[in-house]
Amino acid sequence: MAVSELMKLTIAPIPFHWDAQTKLDFYARIADEAPVDVVHIGEVICSKRAPFFEKHYDTVAERLTRGGKTVVFSTLAEVMLPRERKMIASYCAPSELLLEINDSSALWHLEGRPFRVGPLMNVYNEATMAYLAGLGATHFSLPAELPASSAAILAATAKSLGVTTEVQVFGRASLALSARCYHARAHNRIKDNCQFVCEEDPDGMPLKTLDSEDFLIVNGIQTMSNSYVNLLPELEDIRDMGITHVRLVPHTQDMVAISRIFHRVIAGDLSPDEAERTLATLNIPAPFSNGFWYGAPGHQRLAHKPVAAA
Repeated sequence: MAVSELMKLTIAPIPFHWDAQTKLDFYARIADEAPVDVVHIGEVICSKRAPFFEKHYDTVAERLTRGGKTVVFSTLAEVMLPRERKMIASYCAPSELLLEINDSSALWHLEGRPFRVGPLMNVYNEATMAYLAGLGATHFSLPAELPASSAAILAATAKSLGVTTEVQVFGRASLALSARCYHARAHNRIKDNCQFVCEEDPDGMPLKTLDSEDFLIVNGIQTMSNSYVNLLPELEDIRDMGITHVRLVPHTQDMVAISRIFHRVIAGDLSPDEAERTLATLNIPAPFSNGFWYGAPGHQRLAHKPVAAA
């Protein structure tokens, strides 16, 4: 059975510190070539990175809109400093641009403005979803670590509330955020004088165990999975749960090619098995995983097993 055309394909905000020209080139290709419905812009991980690209947001949003994409601005996931609180307040000011919040501090400034809830807000249960929907939330991107059983319950809750839901189906999963920057610390620097060392690792800095096995990825203050979430075989189950959007997290790999693979499965033009073989040709530099989806350790890749809707 083909996956419904009603399920929309989303590009998440870029989590890494790419230089401005790389970001401009990335969004230009997405605008012109990628069969995606929604594209997120904005700095989510580190406020110190934001000034490098702020002046380009209007241009990028216009380019993406001309390309037929819905543009969403995503806010910081960790708000600690006065300048960060001011940033959040300015982002939450009335605007035609859709807003995705990733930290509850934004709730103080929304004043009835409709908003989306990002995966770093950690919506784990029906009561939290209902509370935020009552404040104006229209869309929920669920945390990457939620199992399918929980996603199904939240999708059913969202439907009853008249809002939409989203799950991550590709890319490294966000595991934790810290007040400190281990990326800087690993280079004998402090957070306030990091010299933007994270730019040297455009897909994050690999960490290994004492046995030299690949373990985690560090991206500034963020810890990510080494493996890439890949839920191609689970797309039909996701559709059957009533989840309306599926999210691709950007990496330096060819995201246009990756989006085309997922789009073809969503459209029913390519089977998951064929899509897996095509994806394997793109030389993704880490193993795939789906453990979280099945309630198992996140780094594992388990055989597809249908999960019933709630």
